[in-house]
Amino acid sequence: MSPLFRRGGGSNKKNDGEGGVRMVTLVGKPGCHLCDDARGVVASVCGPLGVAWEEKSIEDDAELHREYWEQIPVVLIDGEQHTFWRVDSDRLRRALGG
Repeated sequence: MSPLFRRGGGSNKKNDGEGGVRMVTLVGKPGCHLCDDARGVVASVCGPLGVAWEEKSIEDDAELHREYWEQIPVVLIDGEQHTFWRVDSDRLRRALGG
């Protein structure tokens, strides 16, 4: 896995209500079945809402590894931790204003 995958996006990116564009980050690692599940939830929520998302691997970033290695997958919204291990689509949708 490369250090960063950008997904989602397009010209209809969701605004955070203050003029900024929302960004969801999925932190995980290759071979993690919970990360695979989380990726599907993040894609299914962010896509229809027009929210950009990216994926980062703890194997490519020492700081992410130190912070999150016991919690992956971790979902961040605009850099703030939203959840870890299991991602609830309804909760993520609400957090993104959808």
